[in-house]
Amino acid sequence: MKPINEMKLQIESRSVNEAFARAAVAAFAAQLDPNIEEISDIKTAVSEAVTNCIVHAYPENVGKIHITATIYENRLFRVRIKDKGCGIENIKQAMEPLFTTSGGERAGLGFAVMESFCDKIRVLSKPGKGTTVVLEKKFSSRGAEND
Repeated sequence: MKPINEMKLQIESRSVNEAFARAAVAAFAAQLDPNIEEISDIKTAVSEAVTNCIVHAYPENVGKIHITATIYENRLFRVRIKDKGCGIENIKQAMEPLFTTSGGERAGLGFAVMESFCDKIRVLSKPGKGTTVVLEKKFSSRGAEND
């Protein structure tokens, strides 16, 4: 599938950058004229993925988070969030609702939230090398629910 448009963003894994990443991806997605629910879904999923990088990938230091958003034909929107942090030992276990390695205030629902707001999610990770989360959402027909 050939991309129609693409943007790349690199941020540091600081909590203050989560809102910026969410807003930047949503602003890029806006060219597809999504309805409010679709844009909210993307913002929430991106927020969860970036927060995972901040909290889990770089727990002891600040690292880089690479975000690529791509628009494809047929209104498919794909966001890739990549870090070069500590990686995930067991992806299947990490994706289980309520599983967390952090404890405390963390609910362990990040991946479950991403799955509920996207059509497809893929997680690739190697311990010590980092993690890539790919979120896909197909937006409804232009203007179908925007009236």
